Amino acid sequence: MESIKEIYKIGAGPSSSHTMGPFNAAAAFGEKHPGAAEFRVTLYGSLAATGKGHMTDRAIIRALGERPTRIVWRADIVPEYHTNGMLFEALDSEGGVVDSWTVYSIGGGFLSEGPDSRTEARQVYPRNSMSEIQQIIEKEGFSFWEYVEYHEDKDLWDYLATVWDAMQASVEEGLENDERLPGCLRLRSKAKQYYLRASAFKDSLKSRALVSSYALAVSEQNARGGTVVTAPTCGSCGVVPAVLYHMKRAHNFSDKDILKSLATAGLFGEVIKTNASLSGAEVGCQGEVGSACVMAAVAINQIFGGTPQQIEYAGEMAMEHNLGLTCDPICGLVQIPCIERNPLAALRALDVSMYALLSDGRHLVSFDKVVDTMKRTGKDLPSLYKETSYGGLASIEYEKSVTGK
Repeated sequence: MESIKEIYKIGAGPSSSHTMGPFNAAAAFGEKHPGAAEFRVTLYGSLAATGKGHMTDRAIIRALGERPTRIVWRADIVPEYHTNGMLFEALDSEGGVVDSWTVYSIGGGFLSEGPDSRTEARQVYPRNSMSEIQQIIEKEGFSFWEYVEYHEDKDLWDYLATVWDAMQASVEEGLENDERLPGCLRLRSKAKQYYLRASAFKDSLKSRALVSSYALAVSEQNARGGTVVTAPTCGSCGVVPAVLYHMKRAHNFSDKDILKSLATAGLFGEVIKTNASLSGAEVGCQGEVGSACVMAAVAINQIFGGTPQQIEYAGEMAMEHNLGLTCDPICGLVQIPCIERNPLAALRALDVSMYALLSDGRHLVSFDKVVDTMKRTGKDLPSLYKETSYGGLASIEYEKSVTGK
């Protein structure tokens, strides 16, 4: 498996697969062809279907700079390898194709040139499954974060400290911003309002209400194109920061404790990425918010002293109860239902973590089995429910645009 640093990326929203990935691809292609007179970029599948709402075209044009860029939208063509396909073409002054590059944005800001290209990435961890990792940490007496520390480079903690700083900033900036969100839905920001109301509640209600406000703050920052951390994606970026910000403020856990929990959360996210997917366009929102809920749940469980078995159980439950979650954003915007899903997933992470802490850690369904189930469930979901903007909740707005009703 790759480094957990690949899970946590700091960048602009609103979508790691539709904004961050295409931006990185465009920047790489543009750097390769400094003499091109013009660029033509063809977007396929989900990128074309929801790219305007996700600001995919703006991200690509921004990355390619001043040179003319034509965007071609082909939602009718869905590549077999991955629905988020892109064809970059560098053109000369007469419109001839100098070079072309087909690449896929596979979720979490990651790019792939095809089925075999991911194997070329540097592999940091010798084991890909959680069951194998558990066997090793039991034999060696490691905790999950110590296993991560053992395999990662020496700059791991500095990197995670930067990630944690960015997460805290996204919460605090989001709580201060009450502007209307961009896009046709004309939604008002809610985080500041929720935070103020939560602060007036009695302690029994205040804690969970504040967590909701933190998750909303980050998700709204993402929706307006602000700086967030993929954890593991932009669309699910509010879950992990919300619970960790709460751990620090309400329970006085140290930054050192939180960095260790981020290491464990990243390991679980990497297992999901390796064995299933983090892409809503590929497996639905269970791969995004579901995976974020897993990462938050294991982070909380570790902070409160969970055993490796209890931590794994918390992660398993978090994914189990997000199975089948569809990706159906209205108007292709990362707003409805995406923003509300973040605070609800944060609250679920708290619940499953506490549930696991009450147990002895023994359970029937393993984390690896539930990850495999998520992958198969995602493959079985009709494409309408995987970020096409045609099915589920998204069909409400789609039908209106087609029928006028």
